[in-house]
Amino acid sequence: MEIKIDDLTGAEIAELLREHLENMAENSPPESRHALTLEQLRQAAITFWSVWSDTELMGCGALKELDPQHGEIKSMRTASNHRRKGVAAKLLEHILEEAKRRNYKRVSLETGSMDAFIPALNLYAKFGFKKCGPFADYIEDPNSVFMTKEL
Repeated sequence: MEIKIDDLTGAEIAELLREHLENMAENSPPESRHALTLEQLRQAAITFWSVWSDTELMGCGALKELDPQHGEIKSMRTASNHRRKGVAAKLLEHILEEAKRRNYKRVSLETGSMDAFIPALNLYAKFGFKKCGPFADYIEDPNSVFMTKEL
């Protein structure tokens, strides 16, 4: 697995993000969807990575700087044909290492509360994330789970 910063111009990443947004639409009501579009991911505060096996895209994820001490994990997605191969865990480990390198004190995330999000919730808990209240611009929402990890 090779993890690299992605400029969000490739057709493969556009398709994976389209699938990600489509999946969010299937599992979350509109007011509870916080997944970013391709364009929204192209901002200076966000670093976006893709995971590859040779020329095959395996997954993606991003780290958004909320402030100089706090980052947010965004757009974590594993390609459907690469699930349960450790892609998300490897990428999450990479993102947390980058957050430490940046001297962040905390990394937070928002994910869904529905059954479809149980694998993500389990992964984040395994990495030491704990449930917390809304952060940044989020508001309390029964369809969202907010988690944070002190670094």
